[in-house]
Amino acid sequence: MSAEAADPTWRPIGRSDVPAWLELLEAVEAADRENEHPDAQGLAERFDDPYVDPARGSLAAFDGGRMVAYHWMKARTAAEPVHEFWQMGGVHPGYRGRGLGTRLLRWAESAAVPLHEERFPGKPLTLTGSCLDGHEASNALFAALGYRRTRWFHDMRLADLSAPLPEASVPEGVVFLPFTPERSEDARLVRNESFRDHWGSTETTPGSWAHFTGGSAFRPSVSLIAYEGGEPLAIVLAEEHDGHRLATGQRDLYVALVGTRRTARRRGLAGALLVHVLRKAAAEGFRTASLGVDADSPTGALGLYERIGFRAELTFVSQQKELLPAGGGRPPGTGQARPQA
Repeated sequence: MSAEAADPTWRPIGRSDVPAWLELLEAVEAADRENEHPDAQGLAERFDDPYVDPARGSLAAFDGGRMVAYHWMKARTAAEPVHEFWQMGGVHPGYRGRGLGTRLLRWAESAAVPLHEERFPGKPLTLTGSCLDGHEASNALFAALGYRRTRWFHDMRLADLSAPLPEASVPEGVVFLPFTPERSEDARLVRNESFRDHWGSTETTPGSWAHFTGGSAFRPSVSLIAYEGGEPLAIVLAEEHDGHRLATGQRDLYVALVGTRRTARRRGLAGALLVHVLRKAAAEGFRTASLGVDADSPTGALGLYERIGFRAELTFVSQQKELLPAGGGRPPGTGQARPQA
């Protein structure tokens, strides 16, 4: 799209667009340095998520065959008490300043409403996204459209898995067992109970759990579950993203989930389990580890990760906008979405 071009072509994202989508995300990463390195397989798997509707919940701008901006939405599993409809998007660095991001976010306000009402009729609806805390243009765009900054999250990294890790003895009577399909439901139970008091968390359904554990990034060989007397108490589940390895030349263990059932907290389970996972990862050839954490986690997770050796590299801020308030009513401009607009 040249500087004189009036408008790109707009349409939903389809599976055949994965190469163009990946190329756009690589251009965004080169400019914004968010340490996001997706791969084609991971993008393709997003279409199989039971909580997305690509035909109605995605939109992209194309300059010929080149994707230059996109938006992607994912419903939550519950509206307790509000449905925080998740969204992500981006604009190619060479196409910024032309109103594409504004157009996508305004489209999302219309697109989200019918998708929300099909799942959670009568419930309040909030659009939720995030951006780098220090990215001035993104923060200004969200603010101009009425979003509020509500929560901060750190991306943390352990830079050298070959370095010594803290001692982490297994509590007496507890065993650490590898994740297997037979233990998958135990892990889901632990995940749901341990995250029940976390900000913005909803329960993981069997469908969303199958999508996560069946994904190409999931690594059961370096995922552990803690048991005591046959009862599951804690989990550390990990992923490996091939896009990161291809971009950096290093294998990074992404710690996707760390959780302890509330009745088993304050026994050192999470820390010991995580150290054991990191040691297994180092033995398998991983060189670094990374994770994301709520800066105000109620369980003190940030301090735990720092004691193990993780350090915050980036901070993201959650951006939220109320679309359907409690008690009913519809803000102006939230009608049926028209992706071609």
